[in-house]
Amino acid sequence: MASKVSCLYVLTVVCWASALWYLSITRPTSSYTVHKTYDSISMARKNVSFGNIRTRPINPHSFDFLINEPEKCEKNAPFLVILISTTHKEFDARQAIRETWGDENNFKGIKISTIFLLGKNTDPVLNQMVEQESQIFHDIIVEDFIDSYHNLTLKTLMGMRWVATFCSKAKYIMKTDSDIFVNMDNLIYKLLKPNTKPRRRYFTGYVINGGPIRDARSKWYMPRDLYPDSNYPPFCSGTGYIFSADVAEMIYKTSLHTRLLHLEDVYVGLCLRKLGIHPFQNSGFNHWKMAYSLCRYRRVITVHQISPEEMHRIWNDMSSKKHLRC
Repeated sequence: MASKVSCLYVLTVVCWASALWYLSITRPTSSYTVHKTYDSISMARKNVSFGNIRTRPINPHSFDFLINEPEKCEKNAPFLVILISTTHKEFDARQAIRETWGDENNFKGIKISTIFLLGKNTDPVLNQMVEQESQIFHDIIVEDFIDSYHNLTLKTLMGMRWVATFCSKAKYIMKTDSDIFVNMDNLIYKLLKPNTKPRRRYFTGYVINGGPIRDARSKWYMPRDLYPDSNYPPFCSGTGYIFSADVAEMIYKTSLHTRLLHLEDVYVGLCLRKLGIHPFQNSGFNHWKMAYSLCRYRRVITVHQISPEEMHRIWNDMSSKKHLRC
């Protein structure tokens, strides 16, 4: 079995490299047209309804799972589920995470489940590559919305929905991105503390207090007709935040009756305000890039803009020097 998995993994890496090279020289991504995709995927479709919602949803999230892992949490409830927002071409980033901080076997006696979040790509080749990757690693979920920057909110809501439906007995959830390095020792032992009673209605990360940017040239532009107020509620940077598992279903339910915004972290903040949950500030979450030094990285939980190569290098260095003091 091990040799079979190894061969499949090598084949997947080769196929990804070939596919990305082919796409880069033959078709620019802007010329993709929508095709009927995932015809051959073995799908686990499950339409979810929550019976205590009394009014008609304005944002029903009526998407089906194209790739799902419904049995991921069946045997034992995880202490921590890590939801990682990623895109189809980021195979190297996903693999780097699997081999470093996202390895589900890093902590003996503490179950961790790592899940990569994706929408549907407009190119069938990339969809097929992700399907093949999923069959090897069983850590990817996909819904049938188009994967794009403006659909990042849908991607996060998919993760919330998945936790509420298939992994509701987990203790904590982390949502982060594929270019984030996570100091798992600090996250597990210093913040979440497995030997203590799990928190409820808990949400923490790098809290931002700001307002909408009205400059249409900005990546974070927010039109007045979508959000007329001059201030956002406090929200955690989408680069990485932690919450208790009960909050996943609360946010998902609240989102059904909350007008959708394309800024994912702001939108989650809006849902938290409706729920009366105030996010706690934690200085260990960094939403910027930070030059590596062993002692500096030992003090943080997340660091942004880390390449797959850097991820391996940082992980290897920190793992081999645990005996050193700062």
